[in-house]
Amino acid sequence: MGQQEKVSTSLAGAVSEGISASLATVDAELDRRYPGDPGTRQPVHTVYVPGDVFDAGTIRSWGDQALAALDEHAPDAATFAGVLGLADDLAEDVYGRVRAKLEREPVEDLRVDFEDGYGGGDEDRDAARAARIITEAYADLSAAPYMGIRMKCMESAVRDRGIRTTDVFLTGLMEHGGLPDGLVLTLPKVTYPEQVTAFVRLLEAFERAHGLDEGRLGFEIQIETSQAILAADGTATVARMIDAAEGRATGLHYGTFDYSACLGVSAAYQASDHPAADHAKAIMQVAAAGTGVRVSDGSTNVLPVGSTAHVHEAWKLHYGLTRRALARAYYQGWDMHPGHIPTRYAAVFAFYREGFESAAQRLSAYANHAGGDVMDEPATAKALSSYLLRGLQCGALDSAEVDALTGMTRADLERFSAPRRGDLTATAQ
Repeated sequence: MGQQEKVSTSLAGAVSEGISASLATVDAELDRRYPGDPGTRQPVHTVYVPGDVFDAGTIRSWGDQALAALDEHAPDAATFAGVLGLADDLAEDVYGRVRAKLEREPVEDLRVDFEDGYGGGDEDRDAARAARIITEAYADLSAAPYMGIRMKCMESAVRDRGIRTTDVFLTGLMEHGGLPDGLVLTLPKVTYPEQVTAFVRLLEAFERAHGLDEGRLGFEIQIETSQAILAADGTATVARMIDAAEGRATGLHYGTFDYSACLGVSAAYQASDHPAADHAKAIMQVAAAGTGVRVSDGSTNVLPVGSTAHVHEAWKLHYGLTRRALARAYYQGWDMHPGHIPTRYAAVFAFYREGFESAAQRLSAYANHAGGDVMDEPATAKALSSYLLRGLQCGALDSAEVDALTGMTRADLERFSAPRRGDLTATAQ
């Protein structure tokens, strides 16, 4: 047995206690501002449907239209893979999963639009109808996992209308049985943090009126103006918006075309891979990191319609933009047309299928202290488990194959992906 090392210290325990006392306020701020990812499912996309055309058959219609597009323009796996450049070993699996997804769950997140996409009409009636249809969809299990509305913004010209539509919609939900778990509200064209605060006050008033728990209603913030990224005083406005939401912000959604136009980008170059878009989303991503607020990419306005040649070109573009976003950790985006969702799911499924074995083996090696050709740290283990969980949630991966390669249950993956504050640092020491 080796000689036992003598351990000595020079500082009294009061020194450590004093330092901890001096940082108590900072500790509390870290816990409040940076609680970490909520650990809930994040949809891979958001579909926007105008409030005047949304009906009970919308979700199934989108799925049927997407399947029809595949039947017409890519009736087999080889054709689809050839268009998108999928590897041969992925072609059949991805194609089969895409078709199954379109039949089972064609839309993961749907927003009934009362803003830019709304064609007009009786907005009160349309908002009330949306509330009824969404309630019925959750009751008969035909709903998307997440559903809600995008109201008009808090700017003076449309503020009263946006407030009323929000009230009509939420009141309708309450009258038809209450707020569904998958409810999402989207506040567009936010420019100043004070507009976020005003929306918080509106939601607080609604909660009080109906005896709901404080904070029951959350919302997404759309980033569509330059002022939302950089304020007049040089600060990052979007970070102040998250704070102004007082814990209610669930997402930051990038508005490709409004933001591009705000910066003077000409129409031909307005796209989610423009340098101006990359800059805005990078600021959003850093501002949201650790807060539990998730970032969503925007959309493409190139629609896969018309001739097969044009559809294939539009599919290539959409697939490429989606893969690019996924590599940059933007796990959600907007889809504007039913023809976009085959390539949305193809990109998402290929992304998780391609990296599945490596991620599973690395996580298993880390968990079992088995070593390997990559030395991973606790933060990377978190990223690996989050990657696998996202793949499971959207249907890219199956539980049995993940269990087989990792030797972990889903609960194990969730534990790695959402450690409590301090766990990563403590593990690394």
